[in-house]
Amino acid sequence: RGSAHRWSVVSGLIENAGSLLLVANRRSNGSIDWSPPGGVVDPGEVALSALTREVTEETGLIVDRWSDPVYDVTVDFGRFGGELTVMVYRALSWSGEIVIDDPDGIVHEAAFHTFDACHERLCSAPTWVADPLTDWLRDGFTELRSYAYRVVGGNDLSSLVVERLHD
Repeated sequence: RGSAHRWSVVSGLIENAGSLLLVANRRSNGSIDWSPPGGVVDPGEVALSALTREVTEETGLIVDRWSDPVYDVTVDFGRFGGELTVMVYRALSWSGEIVIDDPDGIVHEAAFHTFDACHERLCSAPTWVADPLTDWLRDGFTELRSYAYRVVGGNDLSSLVVERLHD
């Protein structure tokens, strides 16, 4: 387990007139899932700097100010190896127009969606993306909540069976 990979990821909740910004991510197997914009924190990079960079790359928007973390997520990938940690922040001030220029070539669409429409798009998202975001869309909480998951089955990364560890 000592050599297992650890991913540190940041994600941003960006609202506009009762809608939330989601991006469509095209995965290597061709599937598409929706999530708030964000990405991996590079070695030596500060989390909020990474988030600001990722949001600009994926959406063209420039966030001037972020909240404290709204929720965090950890995922233990079990026999697949590795652990994912995600810190999610809310944009307090932002500007710009949506322009997609993702250097990773993953994001192919970005748009603001009503909260109801977000629920529809989250059907294809991983459990660890959909569950906490659904809670936030429903409750609008601002104090930090933590979510933990463990991958308990599946034949490959596209068919993972995930369990939530605690509330």
